[in-house]
Amino acid sequence: MYGNFWENLRNAFRHDNNSLYKLIAINLLVFLVLLVSRVMLTITGFGDVYSAGVSLFMMPASLTKLISQPWAIFSYMFMHEGIFHILFNMLFLFWFGQLVHQFLGSRKLANLYILGGLAGALFYVLIYNLAPYFRGSVDSSLMLGASAGVFAIVVGAATLSPNTTFFLILLGPVKIKYIAIFYVILSFANSAGANAGGELAHLGGALMGFLYIVELRRGIDLGVPVQKVGIFFENIFSRRKKVNVSYRRPKSSSNFKPFTKSTPAAKPAAKQGEASQEEIDVILDKIAEKGYEALSKDEKRKLFEFSKK
Repeated sequence: MYGNFWENLRNAFRHDNNSLYKLIAINLLVFLVLLVSRVMLTITGFGDVYSAGVSLFMMPASLTKLISQPWAIFSYMFMHEGIFHILFNMLFLFWFGQLVHQFLGSRKLANLYILGGLAGALFYVLIYNLAPYFRGSVDSSLMLGASAGVFAIVVGAATLSPNTTFFLILLGPVKIKYIAIFYVILSFANSAGANAGGELAHLGGALMGFLYIVELRRGIDLGVPVQKVGIFFENIFSRRKKVNVSYRRPKSSSNFKPFTKSTPAAKPAAKQGEASQEEIDVILDKIAEKGYEALSKDEKRKLFEFSKK
C-alpha cells in the first residue's frame, strides 16, 4: 500500500499490486453510475428503462435468462443499489482484504474475490432450480452485490489466520474466526427469508473462501485460471512505453568509393610488382574524380591486390 485510504483509493489504477483498492474503486464507481442513472431516469419518467437496463447485468436464477446474458455472472458482483449494502460490503472487504493481501498478495486477493462471486452465483442458481421452495420464483429472481466475493475473503482470512483479533465497538477484541462463523450462521438462518438469494450467495462465497485456502496450502491455486484472464486483459489495456529508434544514414557520394584514401605516418616499401601507397593514392583520387569504371585493368588489379593486405 502506498499511503492513507483516500490516497490509495484515488490512485487505485496508477499502481500495480493494488487489487484491494481497485476492487473497492470499481464497486464505488459502479454504485455512483447506477445511483445517478436511477435518479435521473426516474424523475424524467423513464424509471422502467432503468429497471430493464439494470436487470441485464444482475444475476438471474433462471438458466434460460442466464444463457441470454452470460456476462451477468461477473457483472452482478460489482453492483449495489442500497447505500448500506455497499457500505458494509466495502468495510468488510477493506478490513479482511488487508489481511489476505498481507498473507497472499494482490493477485490472490483478486482471485479469491472473483472465485467467491462465481461460487456464490453458482450456488444461487443451483439451489433456486433444485429446491422446491424456490421453484415458483425462479423466473423472477435476480441478484446483485459483492457479498459472495466479500464472504470468500472474510472466510479466507479467517482460515488463514483464525486467531487474528479485531477490536469491535461494544464488544472489544474478537478473533476473526468467530466473526466469520457468526456471519456464516446468520446467512444460513436467513437463506429461506426475503433475501434468500443473497444469503445463498454468501454461503457459496464462504465455502469457496475456505476451500481456496485449504487447497492453496496443499500447493493447488484454484485461482490460476482467473489470474491468467486478468493478466491477459492487463496486457491489452496497459500502456506500453514507446521506444523511439532512430537511424541516421551516412552521407553518400555519387561516385563509388570502396576504399578510403589514407596517409600513414610511415609508408612501407612496396614489394616488386606491387603498387606503392603513392600509386594507390593516385588511383583513389581518380576514383573520386571519375568513378571506379574509369580505372584501367592494371589499376583495378593493383587496387584489388592492395585491398587484400
